[in-house]
Amino acid sequence: MQTFVLATNSETVSQTLCSYLEGVLDPDDSVYAVNSQPGGDRTPPHAVADGKAALEVVSDRLGDEVSVETYQIIRGNSPSEDIFDIAEEVDADELVIGVRKRSQTDRLIFGSVAQNIMRQSDYPMRVIPRE
Repeated sequence: MQTFVLATNSETVSQTLCSYLEGVLDPDDSVYAVNSQPGGDRTPPHAVADGKAALEVVSDRLGDEVSVETYQIIRGNSPSEDIFDIAEEVDADELVIGVRKRSQTDRLIFGSVAQNIMRQSDYPMRVIPRE
C-alpha cells in the first residue's frame, strides 16, 4: 500500500499527473490531491474555481480505482508548506508534482512551487513534465 500526495493547480496539471499515476497505482493505494491558495485578497475567485476543477479531475480519473481525498487549502501558507503539512499528516510515501520549462530569468523572478518542494523535501517524489 502506497500513499501519494499530488500537488495540482490546474485541470491540465491534474490530467498530466493522473496519466502518470494510472500506470503505477495498485487498488490498495491512496491519493491525496492538494490545491493550495494564498487566501485573502491574493486569491481571486477564478483561482478558487480553477483549484476545485483541478481536484475534481483527480477524483474523476482515479476515484474508481483507489481511495482519493482532495484538499483545497486557502489559509495564507505557501503551497509548499501546505503540501508538506498534508504529506506529514497522511504519512506520504511519495509526492507527485508537475514541472514546466521556464527560462532562468522566469525562475529567478517568479520562483517555482515545484522548485521549492524539490529543494525542501525529505520525501521521495516523482517530478512529471507538464509540457
